Amino acid sequence: MQNPRANTQAISPFFIVGNVDRTIAFCCDKLGFEARLREPDQDPFFAIIGRDGAQIFVKSHPDVKPVPNPARHPFMRWDAFVYTTDPDALAAEFTDNGAAFSRPLEDTHDGLCGFEICDPDGYVPFFGHPKAKTQPSP
Repeated sequence: MQNPRANTQAISPFFIVGNVDRTIAFCCDKLGFEARLREPDQDPFFAIIGRDGAQIFVKSHPDVKPVPNPARHPFMRWDAFVYTTDPDALAAEFTDNGAAFSRPLEDTHDGLCGFEICDPDGYVPFFGHPKAKTQPSP
């Protein structure tokens, strides 16, 4: 008898950042995330920041610099894909919070609908979902 397949619930990118407090402030103030864990509480070197089912782990160290994807390969600029069923509403919320978009809400050439935000260290999460495929008429 085969064992049942184990379930996975989520994946969390892990970003090396220049300053954990700055990243927490950006994600909470501009993106509506919450700090789920800070270690230590004052001047943290590690944090878990989340919103609903999405979360990001961040860590800093004085000898390690952030290297977001756009710094390595400008044509592969996303560091994370954050699935949302309503990118229009999320973009409006982020705009109201004063977030700057690195790419506006749009339908992309690769079949997605969404937008990009660039954080203070240059990481680029894409917030969106796959576009619905249209069926050819009979």
